Amino acid sequence: MVVFKVSKVDTKPFDGQKPGTSGLRKKVKVFTQPNYLHNFVQSTFNALSADKVRGATLVVSGDGRYYSKDAIQIITKMSAANGVRRIWVGQNGLLSTPAVSAVIRERVGADGSKATGAFILTASHNPGGPHEDFGIKYNMENGGPAPEAITDKIYENTKTIKEYLIADLPDVDITTPGVTNFTGPEGQFDVEVFDSASDYLKLMKSIFDFESIRKLLSSPKFSFCYDALHGVGGAYAKCIFVEELGAQESSLLNCTPKEDFGGGHPDPNLTYAKELVARMGLGKSGTQDEPPEFGAASDGDADRNMILGKRFFVTPSDSVAIIAANAVDAIPYFSAGLKGVARSMPTSAALDVVAKHLNLKFFEVPTGWKYFGNLMDAGLCSICGEESFGTGSDHIREKDGIWAVLAWLSILAHKNKENLGGGKLVTVEDIVRQHWATYGRHYYTRYDYENVDAEAAKKLMAYLVQLQSSLADVNGIVSGIRKDVSKVVHGDEFEYKDPVDGSISKHQGIRYLFEDGSRLVSFIMKAPGVSSLAAFANDFNLGEFAAVIFVKELMLILMIGLVDSLFLLDILPLDLL
Repeated sequence: MVVFKVSKVDTKPFDGQKPGTSGLRKKVKVFTQPNYLHNFVQSTFNALSADKVRGATLVVSGDGRYYSKDAIQIITKMSAANGVRRIWVGQNGLLSTPAVSAVIRERVGADGSKATGAFILTASHNPGGPHEDFGIKYNMENGGPAPEAITDKIYENTKTIKEYLIADLPDVDITTPGVTNFTGPEGQFDVEVFDSASDYLKLMKSIFDFESIRKLLSSPKFSFCYDALHGVGGAYAKCIFVEELGAQESSLLNCTPKEDFGGGHPDPNLTYAKELVARMGLGKSGTQDEPPEFGAASDGDADRNMILGKRFFVTPSDSVAIIAANAVDAIPYFSAGLKGVARSMPTSAALDVVAKHLNLKFFEVPTGWKYFGNLMDAGLCSICGEESFGTGSDHIREKDGIWAVLAWLSILAHKNKENLGGGKLVTVEDIVRQHWATYGRHYYTRYDYENVDAEAAKKLMAYLVQLQSSLADVNGIVSGIRKDVSKVVHGDEFEYKDPVDGSISKHQGIRYLFEDGSRLVSFIMKAPGVSSLAAFANDFNLGEFAAVIFVKELMLILMIGLVDSLFLLDILPLDLL
């Protein structure tokens, strides 16, 4: 058994180590500066209560992006120095973000130990590689992201840190399952490497009827395709879809996790999941092969998802609404009924209508999964989702891409349980159109303005707030662009009062509400070295299109003179058919 010593290392603060809702994300070259990662990790330990550190069990893993393996060794040595009792690491350092949440909540060690938190190494859907992005975030004992009270403490600590603790441990082999034992000043310290998929698979099998999905996937009438975009979802794909559910291995695309995600952008949308989009018959150039009946993708850390049918795209806002509408009948986990549903503010109101029809509790929250987590911990929410391709349920406290895929396969299996042997297959498109016929169709579009100068973006947001003081002026702008657009009747900055803890989150996005029920929403998204603006127009229940078409023109007009440069990316193209 290796005996280690602990050292105190002098350091100085770095600017800009403020963690957002998804932790700290920067370019790799920033994280690889001497002491940069060390400062953030020590600041996190210092922000936690003593019982969450000394003698604790922590999970350390991530999406496998570049610099992850080095980071795991650094965090392991710092954990030992700070009195942590044991570290759990997914084999090869791989655990999806939802799997980390599941491990915290469900896994029990051989000695009865349970994890009280985790360092997750991911920058989600951002590119990876030596010149791209790296990220780290801390999740709490409920499996969800650290709340603002903790992230604020972390940030304050990063501004005053003078030293960090580190042990002189040798690097630990994280490629082979097993336990490595060490002894230090405070006693034993262990590092356990375990199978990345086993705990997550066990949880999924407790939620879904795998046998019914297996029957669907084995039917010659049904075909399936899943694209991991070379993210960590590939560590689960073969185990779940092929070995457990009987899908053909040829149905898996880009399922080998890579440090640079194969040079691609691991974001599951119509822009970046090009190979899947083409295979599903949605590419600009037609394909000679018949597309599969069902296609799906997940992002770098496998918490986001995209759902596709044959030549058919399911918007994320529709997806969560359809899952909620069918969950009780199609998914055993929800057979006793839903506790409630929730969506982020920018997400379309398709879920609102389902909640009203089914008499469910409904919540509209700011962007950030921690808000859903509070509702779930209080037993108020079962299913939730965001417009940015995030869907999940109260089985964990993170969004879950593979869970969403299994939810859709469960709905398809339920709808087709009587006709797999004969009769017409109920398709993804059939399910969506049936949903529209029942609940109405909500149209929306999203525009991302990327690489926008931060100060100019703030000026724009301030200008949008200023305009709200005179709706007459706003309506003058509107009528000057399009006479057929309904009037703006209300404008505000979204503010959320948490029904569980009473906390108030202000300045969560700027909203313009139109007379016909449509909305224009604008907010700043934070990314490594980038300031981005997202603008939405949505919620046209069957037939109102004017404001959707007008949003792009309005945002561009408002930006004139305020933004030095912008790049427009249509992530969710509007389907007017």
